[in-house]
Amino acid sequence: MPVRVYYEDTDFSGFVYHASYLRFMERGRTELLRTLAGDQSDLHRDAAGLHFVVRRMVIDYAKPARMDDLLDVLTWTAEMKGASMHLAQEVRRGGERLVKAEVVVACVRDGRAIRLPDGLRAAFGRASGPASSTNP
Repeated sequence: MPVRVYYEDTDFSGFVYHASYLRFMERGRTELLRTLAGDQSDLHRDAAGLHFVVRRMVIDYAKPARMDDLLDVLTWTAEMKGASMHLAQEVRRGGERLVKAEVVVACVRDGRAIRLPDGLRAAFGRASGPASSTNP
């Protein structure tokens, strides 16, 4: 998923502010879900209130990005568990990896973790490895 860095994404030094990468990666996860399973609000409605929450995130900031850079956010499934998915994400500029993240996302209904539905499990299983990630 391409992302252009705007002034609002940077800090006083002119580099991308660390929390901006969180927004970029959230958009990447949302686009992966949209590609594999459709609109999140439809999924929430059709699956009786099912939604996803970030349970854990580990981020490695390797190199900075600056205003006007064009970045790519890559997102793929690293591992599937009962009620959670382990996703891998990278923010790249060209072929250069700037940020790497490991994200655990839990499937939840009514505030409780539930087993990931089989259809979603199969869809996310097809999106393993960086070559399968969303990158329109």
